[in-house]
Amino acid sequence: MPHYDLHYRLRHMLDNAEEAISLIKGKSRTSLKHERMLELALIRLVEVIGEAAAKIRDEDYEKYPTIPLTQVVGMRNRLIHGYDQLDIDILWDTIEVDLPLLVKELKKILGE
Repeated sequence: MPHYDLHYRLRHMLDNAEEAISLIKGKSRTSLKHERMLELALIRLVEVIGEAAAKIRDEDYEKYPTIPLTQVVGMRNRLIHGYDQLDIDILWDTIEVDLPLLVKELKKILGE
């Protein structure tokens, strides 16, 4: 098993968040209803963000109170386990509103 690397997990969160944000540029919420590939890509990116957050050790959660790690993992769980009840509006709001804030905090932590 590879050794634990917090920077690696945070970098995955940042990279996937930035990619999700870039995919919605020039798009509207209704784009998700008409572009299945976009919807699937965004779901996957948000899942990966949550999975990376889930692999962060508990003691590191306390070091970064500005990152809502519990909520990030919760969103991943809703996407994975509640796949049949996906609310496109929540997914869109997460990417449009929440991910830019997450990116900002991750960049501070990673020194970018």
